[in-house]
Amino acid sequence: MYEQIAQNKRRTAYLIIGFVVLVALVGAAFNEIVIKGGAIGVVIAVLVSGGLAFASYWKSDAVALRVSRAEPADPNTYKRLYNLVEGLCIAGGLPMPRIYIIEDAAPNAFATGRNPHHAAIAVTTGLLEKMNRVELEGVLAHELSHIRNYDILISTLAVTMVGAIAIISDISIRMMWWGGGRRRDNDRNDNGVGAILAIFGFLLLILAPIIAQLMQFAVSRRRETLADVSAVQLTRYPPGLISALEKLKDDSTVVHASSRATAHLWIEQPTAQTPEEGKLSRLNRLFDTHPPLEERIELLKEL
Repeated sequence: MYEQIAQNKRRTAYLIIGFVVLVALVGAAFNEIVIKGGAIGVVIAVLVSGGLAFASYWKSDAVALRVSRAEPADPNTYKRLYNLVEGLCIAGGLPMPRIYIIEDAAPNAFATGRNPHHAAIAVTTGLLEKMNRVELEGVLAHELSHIRNYDILISTLAVTMVGAIAIISDISIRMMWWGGGRRRDNDRNDNGVGAILAIFGFLLLILAPIIAQLMQFAVSRRRETLADVSAVQLTRYPPGLISALEKLKDDSTVVHASSRATAHLWIEQPTAQTPEEGKLSRLNRLFDTHPPLEERIELLKEL
């Protein structure tokens, strides 16, 4: 397990580099076929991608919490929640994260932040209502495992980076549609290299959101299984998390404040997965960021 955690840390570094490179390429494509700023435009694109990555590193957790409509949990109102988190942190040698509450009937939770010393856990009111003490402890241990395994950094960065790539691509294509991408008469009409770059840039702008989404998938699936196993190691009681996951599997409510941009953060898929849960269930299943709950439950039962 420790080797898997070390591998996840290495993958996190690779994915961060990948996101930065993809943003830079999208910015360069925007420069090449929309604003045509030449070498200066490429430099600006690289600087913007670096600045975006830096800003995401410091503020993406705040973005994720705000998008999810999370509010700081009052220590007096949510004493049980604070006591459970504090006990698990002591057992796992972790600093106490900030705790947030989301007013939502769907049972769910997520962790965010850039490292264990700057982390936060958000839980829905539905989770607090529907889980007993050992089940809630299992869910919280799962989220604290994401923090301990340093999953939260890349997971939180993905929220802003994937969104930024989608926005830049969308703006570029819209500007091209309305004539912003037409070349000037003195531009490189006879330059075959320029034409090839323009075609490549156009394809990149179309495919970039899909590539970013695939990179987002790489963030979540294996890390969820590892967090389950780490949570059991932390609580020393597999039935608690197993029972919690079974309740999540049987529950059909969806998190109203969730979106596909933040779906990979939650302990289970927060968006509609069946027609009964919502109209976009088929589309949501195409972008599912979590392994099936049935597989996760069966794996825990083998421990």
